[in-house]
Parts: sequence; structure tokens; C-alpha cells
Amino acid sequence: MAQTLFKNVTIFDGNAKRTFAGEVLLQGNLIKKVARGKGKIRANGATVVDGAGATLMPGLVEPHSHVCYIDSTTLPEIGRLSPEEHMVQALDNARTMLDHGFTSLFSAAGVGYNKLRIEPVLRDVINAGRYPGPRIKAASPEIVSSGGLGDERMWHMHAESVGYIADGADEVRKACRLCVREGVDNLKINISGDEFCQPGQSEKITYFDAEVAAAAEVAREADVNLITHARADKAVRLALKHGINIIYHADYATNKTLDMLEAKKKDIFMAPAFGIIYTFAHEAAEWGITREVAESYNMFYKMEHTVRTYKEVRKRGIRAMPGGDYGFAWNPIGANARDMEHFVNLFGYSPAEALIGATKWAGELMDMNVGMVKEGYLADLLLVDGDPTKDVSIMQDTDNLLMIMKDGAYHRAPNEIALAKRRRGAAAAAAE
Repeated sequence: MAQTLFKNVTIFDGNAKRTFAGEVLLQGNLIKKVARGKGKIRANGATVVDGAGATLMPGLVEPHSHVCYIDSTTLPEIGRLSPEEHMVQALDNARTMLDHGFTSLFSAAGVGYNKLRIEPVLRDVINAGRYPGPRIKAASPEIVSSGGLGDERMWHMHAESVGYIADGADEVRKACRLCVREGVDNLKINISGDEFCQPGQSEKITYFDAEVAAAAEVAREADVNLITHARADKAVRLALKHGINIIYHADYATNKTLDMLEAKKKDIFMAPAFGIIYTFAHEAAEWGITREVAESYNMFYKMEHTVRTYKEVRKRGIRAMPGGDYGFAWNPIGANARDMEHFVNLFGYSPAEALIGATKWAGELMDMNVGMVKEGYLADLLLVDGDPTKDVSIMQDTDNLLMIMKDGAYHRAPNEIALAKRRRGAAAAAAE
């Protein structure tokens, strides 16, 4: 089996808060050995890559992916795309994500009832090597109640976007079973609403105890992940009651609820999906979303609560992961790495802590050996021009990604021009 040896690299292993000089040996699609220092690994016959001191790190993992979103301005636009066009768009989006250094995607929902096969098929064709893209945990559409986030219908007119409408325990149970039958890895239910549906709905629940229990029962018996949109405090508590350990948003969690989350922090994964809130509030004027419009959607009020919640989440050591809800015109797919900067600038995380969330912790969410530069892990690796543990914003510029490797194969081969420039710069500095 072919071996590749990365020498002269600075390693961020996904776990430590500091980088270190070292070497990494790959065998096939696996990391065989990691060593600190130079000249520590001998591998006769291995292909040698001189990293010129660049940072070798795990591929990024998006913990709240919407790879089937279409960078639209509204959710109903998603529903108007035909299944055939949508599949092509999803393939393009997957490649875009890999181009930006995301080697794994944990889906936080596919698209509507009539297209629930898109994500499982996307996962399978990528796994078969037929199309380039990250490894994917495929999700159901957002299973929602009538009037909840994802229900675009009106009494006189049918419309769809990302929702699979199910009311009552029996309908929820059937919806979950059908999605499992069609091959999803993740079932998504929206326990709370959202301002994007109705003003103030983020602080209200849209599913009740029996409905959440039904979804949890199916997920448990089918051995698939159950994930939830839960902005409201009561929604987070319902999720915890029924053993849902992948909780998105939680903007309005009270201190008592945060205590409950902390008590289960060894099992809990959280993601605020903050990018969409920030860009909707501050950067969407080009699409008619002025500050006044953003205020009418309670965006600034929601931001205040999200910032408060995730400062507490950090202090309590609960696993929180950056990323999510990219796929809108003002928050497009491919810009997902920006959420790490939000973690630093707004939630108080260090750059290294934000990176750990986007690699090690999100890798644990994937439940695969990804997200770390560690022996026995899959060779999903990036070579980065600079040190993201000092400035995480460099991950947003694809020119800084000097190499992208997934499963031991190059998606982007090492940029020899950029690496040679780094070597010349190092030699000049040493000569001074």
C-alpha cells in the first residue's frame, strides 16, 4: 500500500491548543504515524511532501450542513426547484464545500418531502467515487408541524420548501419511518419555531411531548441520529427529556437549562448556526433586508441571546461547533469557515478552541475517525499557508489552502509554487 510522508510541517492535530513541528506518515487512506520534530519517521519508498513549514491539519467538518440549499433569498425558492435540477445543484454544492476545505458534512436537514432521496443519493455517489465531495451524514427533510418553520402552505395554495409536515405522534412516527426507509443517517425535527416563519416563534414550541417521543422512539430503534432545531428554552428541555443529544441553536436557554446541558456534556453536541443570524442582521441590505427589516424579525434580540448562551456553553465545557445555516444569498455555501471567526469575535473562543470545534468535536459528531491528525484516523488533511491557531480567519481564503486531501487522495495537490515561495522566504530569514 502506497505511503506518503509529510515532512517540514507545522501540525495542528485537532486537539491541542498549539501547533508543533513534526512529520506525518500516511499509508493508503489512513494516518499511520505522527511524530514531533524532524527526521523522526523513516519510510523507505514513501512519496515525500516537503510542507515548507505550512500547517498540516485535519479537514474541516461542517456540523450543521445544508448542502442542498441553493443560496436563495427565501425558503420557498428551494421548493420551486425540480428534483432533477436540485440534484445537480447539490453535486455542485458538495464540490464547493470540498474546495473550501470541508472534507466531512453532518447534515442538519435535506429538502422537502418530494426530494427526501437527494441527500442519501448524494452521499452514496460521492462514497462510490463518482463525484467529488465531502463524506456526508445524510439527513431527512425538516420534520415540522403545521405552521412551523418549513411549512410554506397557505389555505388556498400549496407550496413547499424544506419541510416534511407531520402533526401528532402517529404522523411524526410515520414520517420518521419513511425517511429511515429511504436511507437517511439523521432525522431532523423542529421542536421550536423561528422568526423566519412567524415573529416570536423562536421562543415557542411547535411540537409537544408525545410527538417528540415518537421521533425519539423511531430513531432509537432504527439506530439513526435524531437532531433538532430548538431555539426555545422549552424546546431544549424537551430534547433533553427524550435523549436528543444533537441540539441546534438553543438561543433562549435559561441558566437552569444550561445546567441540565452541562450535566450531560459528555453526550451533548451543540451548534448555534450563527452565521445566518449575523449576516441577516448586518449584511443583507442588498437583498432588501435593511436594519429595520432585521429588527422586525427580532434578529438583534436573538443575537444577544445567542451570544450570551454560547459564552456560557464555552465556560461550561459543552461541545459547541461552528458552522451552519449556510445556503442563502447573503450567507452562501462555501463561506462556512467564517463561523469560526464568529466564535472568536463574539463568543470568546480562542482561534484554537474554534478550530477544535470544527475538527475534533465535529469529527466526534460524525462518529467516524475524522477530525484529527492521529494514528489510525482517515487521511482527511489540509495544508494551510499560515497558522490558523493564531488567526482563524485565514481559513476563509481558499488561496491559503495549499493542499486538500480526502481519504488519502488529493482533491487539490500540494501547491508547489506557493511552497517554493515559503522555502525561499524561510531561507532568506535564516540568512539575515
